[in-house]
Amino acid sequence: MLAQQRQSAILELIRQRGGVRVSHLVSRFGVSDMTIRRDLEVLAERGLVDKVHGGATLAGPGSAEEPGFAAKSIRQQAEKRAIVERAAGLVEPGMAVALSAGTTTAALAARLADVRGLTVVTNSIPVADALYQNPRADQTVVLTGGIRTPSDALTGPVAEAAIAALNVDLLFLGVHGMSPRTGFTTPNLLEAAVNRRLIGAARRLVVLADHTKWETIGIATIAPLEEADVLVTDGGLPPDGRRQIGEQVGELIVVDVDGL
Repeated sequence: MLAQQRQSAILELIRQRGGVRVSHLVSRFGVSDMTIRRDLEVLAERGLVDKVHGGATLAGPGSAEEPGFAAKSIRQQAEKRAIVERAAGLVEPGMAVALSAGTTTAALAARLADVRGLTVVTNSIPVADALYQNPRADQTVVLTGGIRTPSDALTGPVAEAAIAALNVDLLFLGVHGMSPRTGFTTPNLLEAAVNRRLIGAARRLVVLADHTKWETIGIATIAPLEEADVLVTDGGLPPDGRRQIGEQVGELIVVDVDGL
């Protein structure tokens, strides 16, 4: 395969998954580590990808650009499955939990469909749908009203007023990005306001964020890193990220994707 053909194939993989590791590309294309790194350098120089520790991700959008739910749902699927499996272990029967909008939280909702006596509060249409598709007589799903965003979140004063009157044991928060300087962020101003309301309603905050969210920055800050009682991420998070996050969040949980 010619270098240009291989680079096109690498770019298509990154577009499908949101990011790839050098080790995976070496195995897939049967070339050396150095060859893959040169390919990624070429793609990065063309502004098509961002090089990260151990691999590359699709070139980052502007801080106010918000991908749709369908586009985000196909990214980092293995990482999300591993994160969801670990997060589900934090939920006990009879709890009241809140799930923010997001593809990872929607996957978690499907995983929680079998938990008895659960009350779920959400501003996410896909989260509610995941639970409605597997209804239980002893579960209660509270879906806020509001203005729908590209990520299928319900926002605005109606959603905020509904959440303000509630109290939950756990909030599972999906985020667009996280960094020490900006904290947990989103590209949607209205969604940030609702997420802050959800944090205020929760006894404990559990953030679900795969490694590609590290150093990604949205226009609106939801909360600083130190507000998270628990952050569940995957092993793709670089050592620098683990150190900085570990110093600020209450508990950092790094899941093994290959172990699933």
